[in-house]
Amino acid sequence: MVGDKFVLWVSFVFCFIQLLDHFANVSGTAEGDALYALKNSLIGDPNNFLQSWDSNADPCTWFHVTCDEEKHVIRVDLGNANLSGQLISQLDQLPNLQYLELYGNNISGRVPDELGNLTSLISLDLYQNKLIGPIPDALKKLQKLRFLRLNNNTFTGTIPYSLTTISSLEVLDLSHNQLTGRIPVEGSFSLFTPISFDGNKLDNLVSPPSLVPPAPASSKSLTGAIAGGVAVGAVLLFAGSLIVLSWWSKKKRNDIFFNVPAEEDTEIHLGQLKRFPLRELQVATDNFSNKNILGRGGFGKVYKGRLVDGTLVAVKRLKEERTQGGELQFQTEIEMISMAVHRNLLQLRGFCMTPTERLLVYPYMSKGSVASCLRERSEAQPPIDWPKRRSIALGSARGLAYLHGHCNPKIIHRDVKAANILLDEEYEAVVGDFGLAKLMDYKDTHVTTAVRGTIGHIAPEYLSTGKSSEKTDCFGYGILLLELITGRRAFDLARLANDDDVMLLDWVKGLVMEKKLQSLVDADMQDNYVVEQVEELIQVALLCTQDSPSERPKMSEVVRMLEGDGLAERWEKWKEEMFRQELNNTNNPFTRWTIADSTYNLRADELSEPR
Repeated sequence: MVGDKFVLWVSFVFCFIQLLDHFANVSGTAEGDALYALKNSLIGDPNNFLQSWDSNADPCTWFHVTCDEEKHVIRVDLGNANLSGQLISQLDQLPNLQYLELYGNNISGRVPDELGNLTSLISLDLYQNKLIGPIPDALKKLQKLRFLRLNNNTFTGTIPYSLTTISSLEVLDLSHNQLTGRIPVEGSFSLFTPISFDGNKLDNLVSPPSLVPPAPASSKSLTGAIAGGVAVGAVLLFAGSLIVLSWWSKKKRNDIFFNVPAEEDTEIHLGQLKRFPLRELQVATDNFSNKNILGRGGFGKVYKGRLVDGTLVAVKRLKEERTQGGELQFQTEIEMISMAVHRNLLQLRGFCMTPTERLLVYPYMSKGSVASCLRERSEAQPPIDWPKRRSIALGSARGLAYLHGHCNPKIIHRDVKAANILLDEEYEAVVGDFGLAKLMDYKDTHVTTAVRGTIGHIAPEYLSTGKSSEKTDCFGYGILLLELITGRRAFDLARLANDDDVMLLDWVKGLVMEKKLQSLVDADMQDNYVVEQVEELIQVALLCTQDSPSERPKMSEVVRMLEGDGLAERWEKWKEEMFRQELNNTNNPFTRWTIADSTYNLRADELSEPR
C-alpha cells in the first residue's frame, strides 16, 4: 500500500514537472517565434548579425539576445547592424523584454502600437533609422520606461501628451524629426531641455510659464505710467542694468547644458583627436546622469557613455567653474595625452570644448581600476591572481617609463596609485588619469608646483618642498607595488584599531622586520603565489621608496629589474648602504622609520624567511 502511494506521488511530481516544462516551452516558443518573425521582417542583414537566429534553436542561444535565469528574453541588442526592413506587431510576445536597442539601422515604416504592450520595457532605442508616421500614443503604457530615444527619424504629427505621464522617464530624445505642434511641459517632460526637441517644427520651447501674468492696462493708467517713467526712467535704467548684469553673471556660472557651438582653440595642437559635439556627449551619458558616474577626481567627474555607434566611452567632465586651473588642466591633458601613445597608457579618443564646458573622451575600461578589483569587487568576481598582478606591475612600469623617457617634453604623472591604473578586458594595465600630470621642459630636472596627489602615495620631497620629478612617480609606483602585493590601501586609519601603522609602507616594513612576509600577502590569493616573485616585488618596491630621490631607480631601470635584469646587483648595493648607515647609528640602531626616512636598518635576508 505504501509502495503504491509512493509510486502515485512520484507520478504526480513527474507530471507536474512536465506541465511546468510545457508552459516554459510554450513561453519560449512564443518569444522565439516573435524574434524569428522580426528576423524575417528585417530583410536586409549585410553583416549577418542575425545568422545565429535559427528557428529550431533556443532564442537564448542566439547572438544579440539576452535572457534571464528563467530563460525569458530581456534584451535585444541590434544597434548599428545596418539592418533594413520594418518592425512587427509580434514583438508584444516578449512580455519580459527590458531593453530594445535597434538604433543606427535603416529600419523604415511605422512603430507598431503593440510596442505599448511591452510593459517591462526600460529602454527603447530606435534612433537613427528611417521610421515614419506618428509616435504611438500607446507608448504611454510603458510606465517602467526610463530611456526613450527616437531622434534622427522622420516622425510626424504632434508629441503625444500622454507620454508626460511616464513618471520614470529620465532620458528623452525626440530631436531631428518632423514633429509639429506644442511641446508638453507637464509631468516628466518638465525635466527636459530644448535639446530633446531640437530639429523639429515645434511651436514652443521648453520654458516655465510666467509666474505673474501681466495685468491689462487702461489708457489712463498707461498715460500715468509714461509720465512716471519719464521721472524715474534713469534710475530704473541704472538699477535694471545692475540687476541684469548680476543675473547674467550668475547664469554664466550655472549655465544650463544646452547645445552650444564649439569654439576652436588654435593654440592647442590636437593631431587626429576627434572633436565631439556637445550634444552627442549629452546623449551618450544620458545628460550626465548621476547613475553613469564612474568616479570623481580633483578636477571633475567621469561618466560612462555610449556613443551613437554603440561604443562605450568614459567622459571626463571638468568642473564647470571657469577657474584658471580647470582650463589649464584641460589644455595640459589635451596636448599631453595626444602625444603619448603606448599600449600601457590610456589613449585619449577625443574632446569637446565650448565656452562653458571642457570634456575629454576616453575608451571605457570594463574591468575598472586596480584599486576597485583589489578592494571593491563583488563576491561573484574572482580576485586578481598572482600572474595578473605581476603583469599589471610590469605594464604600469612600462607606461610610466614611456612618459618619462619617450615624451618630449617628459611627462610626470604625479599621482601614481592603484586607483589610476585601469584594466582592459585582458587585465592589461593602462596608466590613466593624467589630471595631475605635469609637462616638463627637457631643460628642467624638476618642477615646483602646488602639491597634488593622494596621501600615502606622495613622495617625501614632494610633500615637503613641492618639487616633483620622475623620481616622484617612482615613489608612487613603489607604493602601487605594495598595493598589488597586499591588496590594502596606502593610507588606512582602520589599521589603528589593531595598533598597526596607518601608512602601508610602514606597515609592510614592520612585517618584514618581524619576518612575517606571509602576513602581508593579500589573503584573497589563498597562498597561490610564488614566494620568490613576491620577494622580488617587495625589493623593487623598497628601492623605489627610498628617502633620497637620487637613490631611487629610473622607471626604465625598474622595467629592466622586473624583467630579471639588474635587481640582484642593485639590491646588494642597497644592502651595503643600509649596513653602513646602521653602523653609523650605533647609539640607536633601530631608529623609528618614517616616510621621510624609510629604509634604515632593513636587512635583505629578512625577505627570505623559510616556509
